[in-house]
Amino acid sequence: MKFSKFQATGNDFILVDARNMERDWAKLAQTICDRHFGVGADGLILVQNSSYCDLKMRIFNPDGSEAETCGNGLRCLAKYAIEKGIVRTTCKGGEATTLRIETLSGMRQAKVYMLGNKVSRVEISMGTPQFQPEQIPVTLTTDAVASQAKQSPVITYQLTANSYQLSVSLLSMGNPHVVSFVSEPVASFPLAKVGPKVERYPLFPQRTNFEIARVLSRGKIEARVWERGVGETLACGSGACAIAVAGQLHNYVGAVVDIILPGGTLTISWDRVGEVLLTGPVEEVFTGEYLTKGE
Repeated sequence: MKFSKFQATGNDFILVDARNMERDWAKLAQTICDRHFGVGADGLILVQNSSYCDLKMRIFNPDGSEAETCGNGLRCLAKYAIEKGIVRTTCKGGEATTLRIETLSGMRQAKVYMLGNKVSRVEISMGTPQFQPEQIPVTLTTDAVASQAKQSPVITYQLTANSYQLSVSLLSMGNPHVVSFVSEPVASFPLAKVGPKVERYPLFPQRTNFEIARVLSRGKIEARVWERGVGETLACGSGACAIAVAGQLHNYVGAVVDIILPGGTLTISWDRVGEVLLTGPVEEVFTGEYLTKGE
């Protein structure tokens, strides 16, 4: 099986042209994403045919679970599809073309900027944030949660995880997110201990992604991310969008904000009405062939 490996601010993915291929994708993700016995990646991305978009993206986490969407993964897929000739474009250097990509969260648009015959930059329309409990989703198990949910959006929910008291914001960017703003540097936060507890907190029936963030200025936030089904990653596109949205709702930041993650910086813009826009770098790392071992 031929594959390519891409990274977007350190968030790395294995991409496969699966338009004419069938496998046990969940099982394959577990083996191929393993960093010791496989290729190693934060996820397996499939390029498939779509009945109403240019392409369809499916993404599987290293534990075999399937995610609804992924901002960094969408940027990798857009570059992969154009540079491998899966999608044809006549755009020249400096011009942009738009791809429509089907995901489990609906259609996402990728605005792709070319430099010669290479993709230099990708801007993803990540959809509008969702705040209702059933959209995140959040299970309303207590009167306290139900009471707060009626005052949507919920941006100051008190959550206890591994003895840590967290004030969190709850929202969906097509996948569930919990954002907590802290005053100390994010590097000192025990994410490896608290992240798994938040991910599997009973409030979230489909588990959740967890972001810890510190506001540096009206235009900059530093952050770390615990991704559902993956663990801590160097970056997360939908997580960066969730942080920017929560930051605006708290009036910490303006309409455009740089989210500084361990793997690099993502720029997020939101007008509080329409879709959240995500921009950042993306690179091809290598290509190869994988022995699928009967998956």
